[in-house]
Order: sequence, then structure tokens, then C-alpha cells
Amino acid sequence: MKSFLTRLWQEEEGQDLTEYGLLLVLVALAAITSMSTLANAIKTVFSTAAANLSAS
Repeated sequence: MKSFLTRLWQEEEGQDLTEYGLLLVLVALAAITSMSTLANAIKTVFSTAAANLSAS
């Protein structure tokens, strides 16, 4: 078990894949956050436009 953990700690074969996975998760979280903010802004614009059209 100790030799397995030592070998796992020293090998770097899967390191790139892990880094790309973490980067993908960070990009996805940023996209979800920004899309949520954008959706609220669009909702406000359309609500205002609908209210202005109804008042006319």
C-alpha cells in the first residue's frame, strides 16, 4: 500500500486531465452565474416593455 501511494504521488500522467477538468468546472460555474444575472436583466427589460405597452 505504501509503494502504491508513493508511486501515485510521484506520477504525473493524469495531472493534465485533472487540471482541464477543474478548468472546465470553473468556466461552467462562471457561465451559469453570468447567465443568471443576464436572465434577470432581460426579464426586467421585457417586464418594463410589457408594462409600457399595456399603459399605452
